[in-house]
Amino acid sequence: MKQYKRTTITAALPYANGGVHIGHMAGVYVPADIYARYLRMRGQDVMFVGGSDEHGVPITIRARKEGITPQDVVDRYHALIKESFAEFGISFDVYSRTTSATHHEFAAAFFRKLYDEGKLVERTTKQFYDQTTGQFKTDRDIVGECPYCHNPEANGDQCEKCGRDLDPTELINPRSKESGAQLVLKDTNNWFLPLNEYSAWLKEWILEGHKEWRTNVYGQCKSWLDMDLQPRAMTRDLDWGIPVPVEGAEGKVLYVWFDAPIGYISNTKELCESNPGRWGTWQQWWQDEDTRLVHFIGKDNIVFHCIIFPVMLKAHGGYILPDNVPANEFLNLEGDKISTSRNWAVWLHEYLRDFPGKQDVLRYALTASAPETKDNDFTWADFQARNNNELVAVYGNFVNRALQLTQKYYEGRVPQPEALNDYDRQTLAEFADVKARMETLLDSFKLREAQKEAMNLARIGNKYLADSEPWKLIKTDPDRVRTVINLSLQLTANLCIAFAPFLPNSSERLAGMLAASMQTRPEEKVEASVVLAWNRLGSTDLLPVGHQLPQPSLLFEKIDDAAIQAQTDRLARIKQENIAAAFRPAEVKAPVGYDDFERLDIRVGTVLECQRVKKSNKLLQFIIDDGMERRTILSGIAAYYEPQQLVGRQVCFIANFPPRKMMGIESQGMILSAVDYDGTLRVVTPEQAVRPGCQVG
Repeated sequence: MKQYKRTTITAALPYANGGVHIGHMAGVYVPADIYARYLRMRGQDVMFVGGSDEHGVPITIRARKEGITPQDVVDRYHALIKESFAEFGISFDVYSRTTSATHHEFAAAFFRKLYDEGKLVERTTKQFYDQTTGQFKTDRDIVGECPYCHNPEANGDQCEKCGRDLDPTELINPRSKESGAQLVLKDTNNWFLPLNEYSAWLKEWILEGHKEWRTNVYGQCKSWLDMDLQPRAMTRDLDWGIPVPVEGAEGKVLYVWFDAPIGYISNTKELCESNPGRWGTWQQWWQDEDTRLVHFIGKDNIVFHCIIFPVMLKAHGGYILPDNVPANEFLNLEGDKISTSRNWAVWLHEYLRDFPGKQDVLRYALTASAPETKDNDFTWADFQARNNNELVAVYGNFVNRALQLTQKYYEGRVPQPEALNDYDRQTLAEFADVKARMETLLDSFKLREAQKEAMNLARIGNKYLADSEPWKLIKTDPDRVRTVINLSLQLTANLCIAFAPFLPNSSERLAGMLAASMQTRPEEKVEASVVLAWNRLGSTDLLPVGHQLPQPSLLFEKIDDAAIQAQTDRLARIKQENIAAAFRPAEVKAPVGYDDFERLDIRVGTVLECQRVKKSNKLLQFIIDDGMERRTILSGIAAYYEPQQLVGRQVCFIANFPPRKMMGIESQGMILSAVDYDGTLRVVTPEQAVRPGCQVG
């Protein structure tokens, strides 16, 4: 494996249209920070790059709703996000933004080089246009009826109800998410990156060259590359963003997904120019073959960071490409998908307010349930259990006992050990190779397992103290107690090192309780009698005999039920608010004449038989007495009724719909259903029984 001189680590740029939540933290920022801290502790030269993504349509929509400028919106959220990251301890070396002058200049120059060298293709396409606002709409700003599950609020790129990927042209009655206006298709010119021309290169580079990537990342890339890649638009018809630096491109800006990843490079340039003595040139971090590039992202960004951005870099020329992209899956909240629009989230700035000083508790809980290979779930009950049963009862308990016994028996000085017995040597053997085990896991981005290894050290320590019982031996074998306490203190110092990438605040506090200093960056000059550094992990002489320790304090404290109940009550209120907000009638459709209504033959029928349609999850097959004969009707309500619930009931149906074959069965009409506010369906029935075949009018 190639040895690199330096590593550039990027974390996906959060969108400055709101705060960051635990899904973002678990998927991107905590893993990236752990990895950056780990490499620094190993003495490697690392730059950890972040910043706010500040362009795109959602920001302009929010600005219009609030009666402010887009710049006002991004200024507010950039400050909130940056402050939250800093307070939480995400150790960015630079955190800038895509509205900076440096970024605008750099991104425009990057585009212009591709344009001048003929690497982009100009195309005329039809895009949806909102005539009420005079704007073209992006996929995510279009809603309509899903053609598959008939969800009336499907987005232009995906239906959240059935999960299908969509093209906005597939939607039934597409309309603007912002204005509600019906949209029209209109011609427009934009510049495209011809991904299809790089397909063979991508297959060689990813599928042959990076089989070590996570299965979810490699698999998603392969699924894209197995299809025919199509040119991708790199510009948009908008008035907020970086103007396209080409004559005749007035009213167009760089597509946010072209502009945003370039922010990694422009932010690096900004840092290097502010401190060249420390960081050198930006080219060293992005164009030197001795630099390794690692992207931390969520799974929804895989295609952009593994296919589109690498093609941009390849087309431009001169840039290194990502060595690894350890994308995580999604973190759910209390069994439901996190949703910013529904406020179904735990926001970082609110957590910091509600749990002051407990940054590391959330870091620990999120890492323990990290969605590294599949979606995972965060619950407040699990959060409390991780704190009380692991951080307090295992890690904190061991540390507190070791330090308190040192104060009680030796006035806080590290005692001189006697000869080791077999149990001591067995205990030492259990953590002798912890450094190698953790490095193997961290180097392969298995951060969850690496944190377990660190906690296992505390379990070893607890067992050692419990088995040795120094509080009993102090009266009968004081020489033995000196050995037990010394070894327990050495293990405590090891815990301080092992947990430093995961729980940096707690490790700093513990180092203080050991009268030691942490070596967390290679450039740091630490002047202290005891220095705790990664290369000493696993050592048994970290604390010298006679070293004086100060009075200890508790490393962690229990979180009571009331604090957790307050959070679950908050989520319950949000759920009720979402239900109430969803309970709104659909917009009244365009007026129709009485003649149109009269042409519909709506009747009442009695359900004689009902069964599920084989190989269909949605359809029920009805046999209905319509007053004249038995009629077969299929209806997509299988998710809401068991067949036996409907036998004997009367339902309203449209009798004069033309027959339609579904799943090989001819359906002779349509059963009427009402869509409730939560999306469930209920068949329409008469208040009292009537004769089958009665007309509704």
